[in-house]
Amino acid sequence: MEIVVSGIRSTGNLHLGNYYGAIQNFVKMQHEYNCYFFIADLHSLTTHPTPANLHNNVKSVLIEYLAAGIDPEKATIYVQSDVPEVAELYLYLNMNAYLGELERSTSFKDKVRAQPDNVNAGLLTYPVLMAADILIHRATKVPVGKDQEQHLEMARTFGNRFNRLYNNDYFAEPHAFNYSNNLVKIPGLDGKGKMGKSEGEGNAIFLADAPEVIRKKVMRAVTDSGPTVENQQKPDEIQNLFDLMKVVSSQDTYGHFNNLYNTCQVRYGDLKKQLAEDMIIATAPIRDRINAIAGDTDYLAKVARLGAEKARESASKTIKEVREIIGFRSF
Repeated sequence: MEIVVSGIRSTGNLHLGNYYGAIQNFVKMQHEYNCYFFIADLHSLTTHPTPANLHNNVKSVLIEYLAAGIDPEKATIYVQSDVPEVAELYLYLNMNAYLGELERSTSFKDKVRAQPDNVNAGLLTYPVLMAADILIHRATKVPVGKDQEQHLEMARTFGNRFNRLYNNDYFAEPHAFNYSNNLVKIPGLDGKGKMGKSEGEGNAIFLADAPEVIRKKVMRAVTDSGPTVENQQKPDEIQNLFDLMKVVSSQDTYGHFNNLYNTCQVRYGDLKKQLAEDMIIATAPIRDRINAIAGDTDYLAKVARLGAEKARESASKTIKEVREIIGFRSF
């Protein structure tokens, strides 16, 4: 089977954007591909988390991976730092990554603007570590969104450069992959862009959020004074609410409120109440499993341990062969 690799940074609880934009696809992929889904705790070090936060965030993502339907019997679920071969390949690839191309990375420029007091080398070489995550398992398919396509292109660049430098075809080219050509983009509740962990507490609906928390967040979502002309274009903050409804509500519900908007009869309070209840229903099975799994530390430890063993089996083979290609040999 073809190899699929993807990961999510351990920077907090997973939200609806993670689920509908990525994890829902992961659950489908695990039945058809050889899948490696990791928790990217090394990547999270660029923001300097405390040890307690780092551990708790990794645990939360592991719990939510499992609760969302990723099966450790069908896919390899592992913590990035449990596979030291990733860091070794990261080192080798860094030797062939050039300053200019790393500085031109869109994500690096964005991070420099977002955290000007913490422009560390990890931010600069972030695409190299991402390439190591992919190439360590010699993956050919990587489920990524539009915002990660440049990183995937850089992973191909680094893999091909290694091949040319050492005159071989060891690394295959990884390509973006999703079941749907129309990637699901989940907007945030603040009306400014996509749902994200770092956009503020009120922006995201987390999979673990209790019903009363979901209701409060949705009712605080940004709206305007309402339409004044029939069939007028929705402003961004209103379009966001309808986009969320399109994902979690029935077509009839969406059509009902869309018609009310187009005829200048919509009441945002009613729309928000319906949206909140539909979100609660959509997340209920996952939330129930989160609560059931969270206290089973033995099970979580077993999943992490077995995942690390499976991931290291693949990664150690790659590193052994890469070391031989480079010229590292024992006397």
